Amino acid sequence: VQLQASGGGLVQAGESLRLSCAASGSIFSINGMDWYRQAPGKQRELVAGITRGGNTNYADSVKGRFTISRDNAKNTVYLQMNSLKPEDTAVYYCNAIIATSRLSVLRSYWGQGTLVTVSS
Repeated sequence: VQLQASGGGLVQAGESLRLSCAASGSIFSINGMDWYRQAPGKQRELVAGITRGGNTNYADSVKGRFTISRDNAKNTVYLQMNSLKPEDTAVYYCNAIIATSRLSVLRSYWGQGTLVTVSS
């Protein structure tokens, strides 16, 4: 199983970016899908999460600006980031809880990270 994240880049404050993360490989089902971020010198933090059924949760710092969504048919999770701020600068990682077969246990998989840089 692989998670491939994309969509990062350099933007100015107030602009938008959309991140994508596609899961591929031997996948039976995907439960929760999340976005985390890690800024230089800081711990990795949860940004947003979405269940298979579409329930979402957000870090207080991004509520009202970021929207997480998923396409279950494509095994893909998205993060729409609006009104970006310099403090949003970080490497963004996707995470998914995946079962590779009907009888397998659920495991956590991580994408490789995509860098988002917001200039002031």
